[in-house]
Amino acid sequence: MSMLIESGAVLEKVGSGAVWAEGPVWLAESRTLRFSDIPNNRILEYSEQSGELRVYRDDVEFTNGRTLDLDGSVVQCSHGRRAVERERDGVVETIVDRWAGVRFNSPNDVVVKSDGTIWFSDPSYGIQKPGEGHPGELEYRDHYVFRFDPRDGSVTPVVIDVEMPNGLAFSPDESLLYVADSGVSPPDGHRDPNRPGGHSIHCYDVFDGRRCKNGREFAEVDPGLPDGIRVDEAGNVWTSSLDSVQVFDPAGNRVERVPVPEKIGNLCFGGEDGRTLYIVATSSLYRIRTTVRDAAAVLRGAAAGR
Repeated sequence: MSMLIESGAVLEKVGSGAVWAEGPVWLAESRTLRFSDIPNNRILEYSEQSGELRVYRDDVEFTNGRTLDLDGSVVQCSHGRRAVERERDGVVETIVDRWAGVRFNSPNDVVVKSDGTIWFSDPSYGIQKPGEGHPGELEYRDHYVFRFDPRDGSVTPVVIDVEMPNGLAFSPDESLLYVADSGVSPPDGHRDPNRPGGHSIHCYDVFDGRRCKNGREFAEVDPGLPDGIRVDEAGNVWTSSLDSVQVFDPAGNRVERVPVPEKIGNLCFGGEDGRTLYIVATSSLYRIRTTVRDAAAVLRGAAAGR
């Protein structure tokens, strides 16, 4: 193991019973890890204190990715409602579900920038893949990454050239946006040969905090494809793949590989000190100790004066 994994750390399986686990987020106040079990249409929670994995909520309209807003509330993607939602104190409300008068496909992953804007990917798994939502049409006929600004209600496409945008993460200074492309296995079975990659992470320069330019391939992920991604405080990109968590340095060189016995859907940092990597992989939840923390969490902590 590299310096990114704590000396002596081993992968630990701490829960199971999902069909396809996705969308983890760490809730520091309760020391719990919340994540989706998409085909079972439910949300699960793992308690770090008790070691218990419980059903947090059923009939959730096929939620997928989630993150924390600046106020600590949970922002999550809903395949079923074709929307980005907020959950606060057990109450779920729609944040945004349309652009230019048409519905989104099925928002998949989401990040909140330090200015409060909400950036989310919109592939079509929820309307085209059985068991992950409800059948539907691609109303704007494509798959984009959008930026929603709650200050004025504006919705803007920021990335339009990735075949099947999936996981999202900002660099520590938010000057770069990373976008995972899971286009090697689109829901309809047809990949556009004119679009780059197919199982790569792409990188974009962020101008004025709102515009993405200069898109390029950052790293190809093999075997399998990138789904959920995270960036640590040193700028390393942690990604899911078919058989492992792979870590790429800011130059795109692979510097770490953590084998996992199931196909990985997503991952996030958590634990009391923020250095435990939680991994949701098909039916199970795993964790391993690292030496780094999530870049976004560090940024939120700095903004709060901690």
